[in-house]
Amino acid sequence: MSLVFPHTFVPWFRAVAPYIHAYHGKTFVVGMTGELVAAGRLNHFAQDLAILHAMGIKLVLVHGFRPQVNEQLAAKGHTSRFHKGKRVTDPVALDCAQEAAGQLRFEIEAAFSQGLPNTPMANATVRVVSGNFLTAQPVGIVDGVDFMHSGIVRRVDAAAIRRAIDIGALVLLSPFGFSPTGEAFNLSMEEVATATAIALQADKLLFMTESPGIHENPDDPESAIDTELALADARRLLAQWPQPTQPNDLAFYLQHCVRACEGGVERTHILPLNVDGSILQEVFTHDGIGTMVVDEKLESLHEATADDVGGILQLIEPFERDGTLVRRERKEIERDIANYTVIEHDGVIFGCAALYPYPEARTGEMAALTISPQVQGQGDGERILKRIEQRARAQGLDSIFVLTTRTMHWFIRRGFVQVDPDWLPEARKRKYNWDRRSQVLVKKLG
Repeated sequence: MSLVFPHTFVPWFRAVAPYIHAYHGKTFVVGMTGELVAAGRLNHFAQDLAILHAMGIKLVLVHGFRPQVNEQLAAKGHTSRFHKGKRVTDPVALDCAQEAAGQLRFEIEAAFSQGLPNTPMANATVRVVSGNFLTAQPVGIVDGVDFMHSGIVRRVDAAAIRRAIDIGALVLLSPFGFSPTGEAFNLSMEEVATATAIALQADKLLFMTESPGIHENPDDPESAIDTELALADARRLLAQWPQPTQPNDLAFYLQHCVRACEGGVERTHILPLNVDGSILQEVFTHDGIGTMVVDEKLESLHEATADDVGGILQLIEPFERDGTLVRRERKEIERDIANYTVIEHDGVIFGCAALYPYPEARTGEMAALTISPQVQGQGDGERILKRIEQRARAQGLDSIFVLTTRTMHWFIRRGFVQVDPDWLPEARKRKYNWDRRSQVLVKKLG
């Protein structure tokens, strides 16, 4: 019997609780590549989805089957044909796709029917519902290539899917659609998942892929994964990259994430299938593990300009008055305005923070982090923290630190650790107010 250590388990479970509250009753569409099944990870992945289901999350699972279809075709001595990343589905390929889909559906339903003691599936009841929820139309002839039985999504029966997930079922979609005349068309998992997420106006679209996510430096595969990417930045990257043709192309999943965000899905994710529990890490931890594309309007989160000085002063003044923040003169904020990041809603600044770099020590101070009481608890503090971290990384800093007298626990929950004031860079140590006795907390930037 394994031991549970309260000093680690209890803080962890408390840290997870806000996400459980936030996502209860929300709708997630999960796109799972056939490579996940081929890698032998289906049972553990089903257990992870069962945990999400137990937390009250409504789930739609879309499975892919590229490696399974390729295997079937190879066994029949038939060559797989693709054009611009899309399979050309001749009659033999259609038979192989139908056979692979049937086998995969059987395996997925079996995985959700587990009830072994001492596993996450014990006492779990996950009812899997599948059916003809998709209407399709043929791709037709493109660039002189006849795609035959390959199709594109024409319509998603969102009302029927919604009825099923509202009564607690998990809806399973295979990448097949049918025409009004009953003709079957082979679809791509990525397109089905994206179209379904848009039709349902899902809260999240998550792709389980062979890609670890988008690197902060796309030209350096050894660079860290960019855990959060604004929609505008994702569009910019896609404009710079060549048209994707393979699933391992950087732009392959990113293009579907962008399309989903543009269609009303607020958050889309690219997650690595080869990391055990990656979907749990992404959903229930602050930093996550893959890349999340966020539909945030450019005017809502931006680097401050001189026009924002008045709004910043108005925001921080009550916190300076009650001693939460150190008082800053207007001329000081005007001088340092380029260091500030602000969140703005309908022309009013509701949050701000500043980054003061100390390049010689490869660290920077995040100062004046302030969120209006009107919007506290809505995630704006975390959004500003993420942006400050991105700015620090872009300046080559290895860490950021804060000085606080009242909000220590908020920072600790987000990866900061307390250090002695002697840790501070020499230039900052000389300005440290020993009478105020601010606590110093540091976060390393991975």
